[in-house]
Amino acid sequence: MRSLTRVVQAILMALGLFSASAAHADGEPSGEFDYYVMALSWSPTWCALEGDARRSPQCDASEDFGWVLHGLWPQYHRGWPAFCPTTARQPTRTMTQAMADIMGTSGLAWYQWKKHGVCSGLSAPDYYALARQAYAAINRPEVFRKLSKPVSLPAKLIEEAFMKANPALEPDMITVTCKAGRIQEARICLSKSLDPVPCGQDVVRDCRLKNALFDPIR
Repeated sequence: MRSLTRVVQAILMALGLFSASAAHADGEPSGEFDYYVMALSWSPTWCALEGDARRSPQCDASEDFGWVLHGLWPQYHRGWPAFCPTTARQPTRTMTQAMADIMGTSGLAWYQWKKHGVCSGLSAPDYYALARQAYAAINRPEVFRKLSKPVSLPAKLIEEAFMKANPALEPDMITVTCKAGRIQEARICLSKSLDPVPCGQDVVRDCRLKNALFDPIR
């Protein structure tokens, strides 16, 4: 199915009817992918745009989330799989709740398994363990936790800070995204053994804002 899907995609792209940035396929075989994208979301941005309205516990005043793990996503060199068929058991509530310390909520942990984890070829416990390992392997720049008020800054500065904190990262291994004029995520490309690798062209879409809003941790 995967080869047929790519043939169809190539034809549509040649006809100008398909965008590589939207090249995902549902129901692809589990475990067949090229690398991972680890998405780190800046929690204050998500809370400002969505979480506060949902009254998410991630955005409670008692919390101090900064860069949280949005997900660990299996990726092709072009495109990505999602909602793959799997015989793996679904995660228990205990498993998803245990991920809330780095993902913000157990609900996000459940959804990430349902959409992306099932494509990893791993069991739910092994997928969550790998996601935690990936999160721990990347140094998240401490300077951003020290902000006391909102600032406007070039999105490129976020990328540079991550590379300084992680010397193994190169510019084509990380991309920073924005949403509604705000810094949204840092996305880092990793091999199946969690070594930094170059991102595919559909992943490297750096935000080019020079005055992106960056809120402090509450």
